[in-house]
Amino acid sequence: MASVDKGKATKEQKYDRQLRLWGDHGQDALENAHVCLINASATGTEILKNLVLPGIGAFTIVDGHKVSGDDVGNNFFLTKSSIGRNRAQAATELLQELNSDVSGNFVEESPEQLLDNDPDFFHRFSLVIAVHLPESTLLRLAAFVWGAGVPLLVCRTYGLIGYMRLVVKEHTVVESHPDNALEDLRLDHPFPELKKHIQSYDLENMEKRDHSHTPWIIVMAKYLEKWRSEHNKQMPKSYKEKEAFRELIRQGIRKNENGVPEDEENFDEAIKNVNTALNPTKISSGVEALLQDENSKNIKAQTPSFWLLVRAVKEFVEKEGQGSLPVRGTIPDMIADSDKFIKLQNVYREKAKEDATAVSNHISALLQSVGRLPESVSEQEIRLFCKSSAFLRVVRCRSLAEEYSTETINKDEISSCMDNPDSEMVLYLMLRAVDKFYQQHGRYPGVYDYQVEEDIGKLKSCVNSLLQENGLAVNVKDDYIHEFCRYGAVEPHPVASFVGGSAAQEAIKIITHQFVPFNNTFIYNAMAQTSATFQL
Repeated sequence: MASVDKGKATKEQKYDRQLRLWGDHGQDALENAHVCLINASATGTEILKNLVLPGIGAFTIVDGHKVSGDDVGNNFFLTKSSIGRNRAQAATELLQELNSDVSGNFVEESPEQLLDNDPDFFHRFSLVIAVHLPESTLLRLAAFVWGAGVPLLVCRTYGLIGYMRLVVKEHTVVESHPDNALEDLRLDHPFPELKKHIQSYDLENMEKRDHSHTPWIIVMAKYLEKWRSEHNKQMPKSYKEKEAFRELIRQGIRKNENGVPEDEENFDEAIKNVNTALNPTKISSGVEALLQDENSKNIKAQTPSFWLLVRAVKEFVEKEGQGSLPVRGTIPDMIADSDKFIKLQNVYREKAKEDATAVSNHISALLQSVGRLPESVSEQEIRLFCKSSAFLRVVRCRSLAEEYSTETINKDEISSCMDNPDSEMVLYLMLRAVDKFYQQHGRYPGVYDYQVEEDIGKLKSCVNSLLQENGLAVNVKDDYIHEFCRYGAVEPHPVASFVGGSAAQEAIKIITHQFVPFNNTFIYNAMAQTSATFQL
């Protein structure tokens, strides 16, 4: 038992900073994941480095290439002694040195061979990361994993351009961790226990110390009662009304014998929080759309837990919640004495537990109706889902086949972005064009210096062909064609490192189901230090 506790303490110390970001359950998801990387190029190994360090459970590198001198020149995970060896094996050995907790594997075959002989190989992974694949191979791989429901992250560094494409049918996010989320205080519609707690305070007849250490939520609730009694039960809504409400609270600050207001920071906090604390209790349009989603209506035995929980929350909203989501159960830090703060905190916590229990009852009935075991959705999952129910997100990407088809290509997005001829969209079109060049010539443009000039015309022909085939009436400047020929398909390590860090971040979002991944294309321009996302 002591050794288990010691191991846990060591793990907490080792991963302390990231545990603060995604918690124990996020770390568990990471440690149970198995990621497949196709091609251990500089970009590929940078991605894996940023997954190995935080403790990914296992990785497998698929790469049939031998290490060359060029590889050693831009890849920190290959050495001079690696030249001539299989690239997957050489990179795996050095990557494993970063973290002894991680299991590393390699396959000395090309992805084309695996797709021909054992396409189901890719179905076993939590996530497949494909780096620098030819277009034909990429489309084959994408079709296989799309059908199997395995997320695919496509990554590429081409000269001073970084590219990522997320390919996933449906990715659900429970903990989206929104920036500047408003507190769930329910001051506009206080639940019975909160009402009772507010009524237990008598600000008029309090001792001086108690008056200045009453939680600002109580202070605001008290003056809100007064305001609503004088304004036909309406909340302060306009700027003018909120200013008047602030003044009402300000008048409640105690004054000394000389008529000078006392220093009561809790009242200052109440005044400062008027805008954010008086937000109406309502369900956002995004969450409302999920509650009405077909996936939450047609519950079956194989329905994922996420949609079962959405259905249970919907039933809660219609019944016990009376139109509202479960109470989150948290309050912000504030100036108050410990006893008053804890009592208020417990009011919210107990209500959150009560709501989670109600949702749990709905889940039990749903599981029973489809013949699933009650424990198939844990109490911890239910509590977390209820706490996060206001911030649920679902990301649905288009398939690569849809993006690349001349019939379903997103012409509107491309054309509108190309109204600015220097938009990052032009870089996407150039990447598509160099892939077309590769299909026609078996190499990328400008790989050797003597090829640059003659390849400019060939690449321009590929650009025009791409635009014509897809019915795109846009103009690509010759400057970009020249630039991409000069790149010679090189993979500069600084750009590969940036793409590697960004891709690993998105991979962790996919694995942990926390934070919201981009949808669906990301372009990085290292020349201008700009980036953009597009839905293609």
